[in-house]
Amino acid sequence: MTVNEEYEILKTRVLRHNPNADIALLEKAYKLADEAHHDQKRKSGEPFIVHPVAVASMLADMDMDLATVIAGMLHDTVEDTDVTIEQVAAVFGQDIAYLVDGVTKLKHIPMTTKEELQAENLRKMFLSMASDIRVIVIKLVDRLHNMRTLQYVNTDSQITKARETLEIYTPLAHRLGMTKIKWELEDLCFKYLEPEAYASLEKQINQKREEQEAYISNVLSEIKAKLDEAGLKAKLDGRPKHLYSIHRKMITQNKTLEQIYDLLAIRVIVDTVQECYTVLGIIHELYKPIPGRFKDYIAMPKPNMYQSLHTTLIGPRGKPFEAQIRTWEMHRVAENGIAAHWKYKEDMDYKATDTDLKLEWVRNLLETQKDIDDASEFAETFKMDLFTDEVFVFTPKGEVKVFPTGSTPIDFAYSIHSAIGNRMTGAKVNGEIKPLNYKLKTGDFVEIITSAAPGRGPSRDWLNIVKSSEAKSKIKQWFKKERREENIERGKEAVERELKRLGVSNAQVMRDEWIQPHLQRHHFSSMDDMYNVIGFGDVSAQKFVGSLYSEYQKEQNDKDEGALKKAEAAAKREAEQAARSGDEYGAGSGGVIVKGLDNCLVRLSRCCNPVPGDSIVGYITRGRGVSVHRTDCPNIVSLSEGDNRMIDVRWAEKVKSSYVVQIGVKAVDSRTLLMDIVKTVADCNLSMTAINARKTRDNYELVDLKVEITERDELDRLVRRIRRIENVVDVGRSAN
Repeated sequence: MTVNEEYEILKTRVLRHNPNADIALLEKAYKLADEAHHDQKRKSGEPFIVHPVAVASMLADMDMDLATVIAGMLHDTVEDTDVTIEQVAAVFGQDIAYLVDGVTKLKHIPMTTKEELQAENLRKMFLSMASDIRVIVIKLVDRLHNMRTLQYVNTDSQITKARETLEIYTPLAHRLGMTKIKWELEDLCFKYLEPEAYASLEKQINQKREEQEAYISNVLSEIKAKLDEAGLKAKLDGRPKHLYSIHRKMITQNKTLEQIYDLLAIRVIVDTVQECYTVLGIIHELYKPIPGRFKDYIAMPKPNMYQSLHTTLIGPRGKPFEAQIRTWEMHRVAENGIAAHWKYKEDMDYKATDTDLKLEWVRNLLETQKDIDDASEFAETFKMDLFTDEVFVFTPKGEVKVFPTGSTPIDFAYSIHSAIGNRMTGAKVNGEIKPLNYKLKTGDFVEIITSAAPGRGPSRDWLNIVKSSEAKSKIKQWFKKERREENIERGKEAVERELKRLGVSNAQVMRDEWIQPHLQRHHFSSMDDMYNVIGFGDVSAQKFVGSLYSEYQKEQNDKDEGALKKAEAAAKREAEQAARSGDEYGAGSGGVIVKGLDNCLVRLSRCCNPVPGDSIVGYITRGRGVSVHRTDCPNIVSLSEGDNRMIDVRWAEKVKSSYVVQIGVKAVDSRTLLMDIVKTVADCNLSMTAINARKTRDNYELVDLKVEITERDELDRLVRRIRRIENVVDVGRSAN
């Protein structure tokens, strides 16, 4: 199917959802994207426009509004072409421009590593998501289409992209209730991160597919017969669980596929909540439920708005299966999650409804992290909050609160109010006093004990106890504000220690032109603000000073480069002078070519006797051209510590000269050692120019010999042969 045909189908999907949609505006977006990406290709070799059309089509399939579909069409134009966000706003309006900007990566931030840039991009995306959740819907669909075509990039890129997807985008899809996208992303990540395990599991599942389909069909027939008897209209379907969820269960429970009992799930969709519970009763009469495996997500929905009844039962032939019972509205939310909760006016302007209250956790999540200064910490903290496992606990008044698994009463206290957390002295759980590091369990009733004593505040140790980012953020805010002077002193001390460790002075590194970009990036007005977060621990002294030190090194390298150019010019002049006096010059001298210099005097150093094939480096001498050493020569180490006179050299491709190398042999005392070595050299058709032997106090025999070779392979072959001589314990090149 051509791109134009795909686009025509896209228009049909948009009009099916909204017959009054402004198709002319969509047409403009398609033409702009097609022109902007005209010369670009995907890794698969397809025209790049295939990707934005696919993303827009997937968004239309989810019944997203026209603004989101158009933003999906334009989502790569600002990032990958010359189109600007201002141009998008002028043609398509601020609403669409905001969505496009939200998914556009930052191209450059001064003084950042690749990891920092990635973290800053995540921060930008998440903060845009706080204002309009459609940003993350577009990003998830964009990521899904890229993952579907990941086979066209190299293995390293596949692993990097899959790992990032599994760490950030799949848990985010889970928290937004977008189950279909989450499952497909997980299986695609599994395929590239663990290809052998994926292939093995897929093969095992396929071998059982006919049997599983027959089993599901039998169960559905039995349930449908009972529902028909009760006069209940319902849609029934069944499926095996997706591969990644089976794999995770096998790993976490240390079981084989045969030991996983609930591989199959059936779904019953009815019209009303009352009918959900009626169906539950009928199924429990038909099959025996497994104790402890019933969950009522209708009465107590998940934070991502998911609602269903879940129960695991013993089916025919004693084979377990899971049943999920929900209404049509619950099913729509379960499939598309947050994307199912948008309503729009006829003119397609965005309008929030009461269902926005269900999304409040997203904004709360970002609100607690807006003051995090370090982008990397922001990303890590956000990942922590995307844990898929939660616990449900109750306030004394019966209000339900949801926390990441492993949360403590301190997390609970700060979820009520910062002041409650700061004044907390203890907690009662189910009426009993519990330690502050007690891990909350689903169903716990929690009551916080506080103190009104002045000066009361959190402990630094709490940061190692709490699990939620909300609690961590509020504890950090207290310390930054209430312990500012103490933090500033600690920060200054940490910076001074790091400067001392690097061996540089304050004046060399702490320069205003290098510091200002840091202050601007963290929105600080003074160095005291920076010292405050360093002293508290939000930003490490190593990271801050290290980035300044890299600027200092860059400046020094530029100076050294200038000095080297002067040295090269001097060497060239010396070479020309030596040439006029009759000395031998040229790249052929010694078979070595010197970078940037023609007809230069080259001398192979006698201290290490380099031969073709050795890794070499040149040293510009005073009046004797360039001296060539092996890179592992002890002398070159001391030379490189002085003035910068090192220069790049390499062996000529074809060298016919002969070279003398020195070899050292260590052996256990042997009467025939010298004879064996001489015979080995002769067998290799090589000439030996010198040999010297001596005995050590601990009765080892040390032999130094000089051999003439024409290529490195001859040397390697000789060393291998000597190593095989009886009683020899070590052989290697040696220096004079």
